[in-house]
Amino acid sequence: MIVFDLECRDSGHRFEGWFASSDDFAGQQARGLVTCPQCGSAEIVKAPMAPNLGRKGNQLVAPKPAPAAKTPMTGGQLPPQAVAMMRAMAAMQAEALKESRWVGDGFAEVSREIHYGEREAETIHGQATAEEAIELLEEGIEVMPLPFPVAPPPETN
Repeated sequence: MIVFDLECRDSGHRFEGWFASSDDFAGQQARGLVTCPQCGSAEIVKAPMAPNLGRKGNQLVAPKPAPAAKTPMTGGQLPPQAVAMMRAMAAMQAEALKESRWVGDGFAEVSREIHYGEREAETIHGQATAEEAIELLEEGIEVMPLPFPVAPPPETN
């Protein structure tokens, strides 16, 4: 499958289209089957887009910068309500973390110690692998991922 960024010539609406091949897109377009989901126009062209190339197995992926207030996305900007909701969630997470202790890579171990009464109960946050998180849940230990990434205290100013 190929994903194309498409644009409506009449109104400039942008959207994605999935096709089996470039020829499949051309064929569907010639038959008038490719239309704008917002206004219904059949005057559709491929929009400029960055290629999606896979990385070599030995290359590290650099962390992406935090999104701006209006994050660009296919089809336009995030709605203001979505931006406001994410800001509110980030503020709630920051407030909750004030009452939580960073345990780093020892999250799974400390969670078990608290759950089994080997350590005094407290709110903690840290890092765990997906496997560790699944094992904790299977043991009946309630954990959840944070909606926004958290920098470990030693890495913050």
